Amino acid sequence: MAILSVNAGSSSLKFSLYPLVNAQVQPQILSGLIEGLEPGGAPQMSWTYQGQNQTRALVLAEGHVFAQALMSLRDLLAQLPGVPALSAVSHRVVHGAAMYRASLIVTDEVLAQLTEFNSLAPLHQPHNLEGIRAFREAFVGLPQVACFDTAFHATLPEVDYRFALPQELYQQGLRRYGFHGLSYQYVMGTLLEYSHRARGRTLMAHLGNGASLCAAQDGKSCSTTMGFSALDGLMMGTRTGSLDSGVMLYLLEQGWDHAKLQRLLYKQSGLLGMSGISADMRRLRADPSPNAKLAIDAFTYRVVRESGALVACMQGLDVLAFSGGIGEHDVALRAQVGQRLAWLGVVIDPVLNAQATGSDVMAIHAPTSQVEVWVVPTDEGVVAAREAAALISR
Repeated sequence: MAILSVNAGSSSLKFSLYPLVNAQVQPQILSGLIEGLEPGGAPQMSWTYQGQNQTRALVLAEGHVFAQALMSLRDLLAQLPGVPALSAVSHRVVHGAAMYRASLIVTDEVLAQLTEFNSLAPLHQPHNLEGIRAFREAFVGLPQVACFDTAFHATLPEVDYRFALPQELYQQGLRRYGFHGLSYQYVMGTLLEYSHRARGRTLMAHLGNGASLCAAQDGKSCSTTMGFSALDGLMMGTRTGSLDSGVMLYLLEQGWDHAKLQRLLYKQSGLLGMSGISADMRRLRADPSPNAKLAIDAFTYRVVRESGALVACMQGLDVLAFSGGIGEHDVALRAQVGQRLAWLGVVIDPVLNAQATGSDVMAIHAPTSQVEVWVVPTDEGVVAAREAAALISR
């Protein structure tokens, strides 16, 4: 048997397959991507299996495109030699709000409740749930498991998750939740395997198109930069990060409506907005313009600034870990962050840092460093698979 882990977006679906042996999740044997599902797109499915990369164009009729794409995925799983039968599909779901603090098997009632959280993560939650609905139709009778990005942060103390708002608004759900939880769960678990110091004061940096920091003690989240939505905290690829609420009041006075504000906050800001060039850090690194440099410097500055706040909450730092697309691959950013956290005793070895390419877990601190520094390639899919395996085994 095997667990299929999926992450459904607005026009794409990432998937990976993990075999089970004695109810234990094994390394993935299949990974892939279905993309081009937006109106007017060119649908195709690409996958890697037994060391071979394959791509297949999908011919889909208009309407119910996502469901048709899943039928193609179901056919692929049946055609590939040696692929075990599925025992569950595990879905990344961004928001479980305060109600869902652990993964669970989806029922009609659960799905209806999760739909009420769409406004809390408008660019992610509706697509996550549409994926669950489509899989329930394409893989009839197979358990569908929801794994929440907010669940890892269920241990946040009240002084951290409460806003300075009236009680009645808190009771409506206006509080900090935190995100990137599946990634942090994986990174934390990996650090605990590699370092005895990870039980202490650990700072994890998930840096990619979406970016956040998480402070953890005894392996549990105690503070994080994202809050009520996935907009708060660090500057990101196209998202603002923390923004003075007065800016929003001003734009409202200027006649901006909800749709225009949402595009600004989620799609037109961050690295893209500041540089005017791209949200891709690799492209900005290759661009000699002053705006590209400013965007990179601002991104790095915010990582350092927010790191200082979380370290203060923990009263020190024992372990620093980089993850996510930028965190795993951007040697220069790791070096710059390390230099600016030198006052904490962080010393990154430049040779080890250059060798850390995101392919393996690697320590990059110098022998003189008072803080361990690690690069941990994240794997949200295997976390979701483990959660599903634990649920169905019970």
